[in-house]
Amino acid sequence: MGMGTRNVDARLAASIGQLEEPVVPDFQALQDVPKGGVLFALPALLVTGLLKYSENFFKLSKGYYGLDSLLIILAFIALVRVKSIESLRYSAPGEWGKLIGLDRIPEVRTLRSKIKQLTQDEGPQQWSEALCKEWMQSAPEQASILYIDGHVRVYNGQQTKLPRHHVARQKLCLRATTDYWVNAMDGQPFMVINKAVDPGMIKVIENDILPQLEKRLPTFVNAEELKSDPLLHRFTLVCDRESYSPPFFKRMKAQRVACLTYHKYPGENWPEEEFLPYAVTLSSGEQTQLNLAERGHCLSNGLWVREIRKLSQKGHQTSIIGTDYRSEMIPLAVAMFARWSQENFFKYCREHFGLDKLVDYCIEPVSESVKVVNPEYRRLDSQIRSSQGKLNRLLARFATLTLDAPIEPDKVEPFLQKKTICQEEIEAFQVQIKTLKEKRKTNATLP
Repeated sequence: MGMGTRNVDARLAASIGQLEEPVVPDFQALQDVPKGGVLFALPALLVTGLLKYSENFFKLSKGYYGLDSLLIILAFIALVRVKSIESLRYSAPGEWGKLIGLDRIPEVRTLRSKIKQLTQDEGPQQWSEALCKEWMQSAPEQASILYIDGHVRVYNGQQTKLPRHHVARQKLCLRATTDYWVNAMDGQPFMVINKAVDPGMIKVIENDILPQLEKRLPTFVNAEELKSDPLLHRFTLVCDRESYSPPFFKRMKAQRVACLTYHKYPGENWPEEEFLPYAVTLSSGEQTQLNLAERGHCLSNGLWVREIRKLSQKGHQTSIIGTDYRSEMIPLAVAMFARWSQENFFKYCREHFGLDKLVDYCIEPVSESVKVVNPEYRRLDSQIRSSQGKLNRLLARFATLTLDAPIEPDKVEPFLQKKTICQEEIEAFQVQIKTLKEKRKTNATLP
């Protein structure tokens, strides 16, 4: 039966398949319940939709634990910062049972078996889509401006060799998958899309995120308003510099979707006389003052965008561009600089909720039609970067070679020899880099 078991009759019936309905939780008055404070979060979990629509997408075999109890267990485990199910082996199951109104929680292997049943089909994805639609429909003011960013989730297992991704927080290239999150201005998540083979943010937005947003977002402006005002947009996407692409902005504008991002090539600083102080209210409610200025800017493909710059106290200018032609300048600046709420969401969830932990050990095949970087191209590109770095150092050394001694044969001859040797090495690296670049051109992508 296990430690903490008190409901012997029901457990015996469940073990022989005679328990028709799962045991109904029965909360009792107790004292000194470890981690009992997590019960204060239960109303918030229910309002968020923890148990909503769950019976429509999940099915469990007959047993002692019901679907509601199982979902509450998983939610409580996350809230008390238990980052892996295996960690429950070192917790008192009977004490955990008091939190869910049962005699004890399942064994780890039982819990894993239940989770496997829930994740065998598309149930979790469909449940997530239903909740996302409800969240957006119930809070349209939060869904009108959406933050999109990728989070590299490092994989340390041995089941398969995933592609390598650059992990900025560790400054390393590690085997990982990329999760693209869609969050509200206050950091609350709406949806996430996982990519084992990362095609880049722009392609994920156009091929995966936008089709799903079309199904879930409420209607902010009707068709007549869009037809009468060619500069009006339906909603706004806020991204980092990875999304900077004039052709992408133009395609989004054609779909009446506004984009807001940092300017990748801001150019020269603007005169400080253009900047004026503005009192702004951040998404958190905090009052602050920003020095802002605005101009129109024509991109390389002829698309006119709004460019807004913020002047810091140290004189640094941060440039943002957007295709929202109707909103005021201050809300756009606040929306861009509030993007850190999403970065804070990643950091907090990674440290407290084990965001980088894999929830299962399953692997799935990758479609053969997916285009990936040719390994030979990657190897040649690495060689080019290495050779270019060495060439830059040689050029710097060549520039520092000067003759400070008097111009005499015994002084000039060694100096010329050093110059000649350095020049030969430079020419050799230039030829090598040119050859490698020609080889790289023939190894772009593989289907």
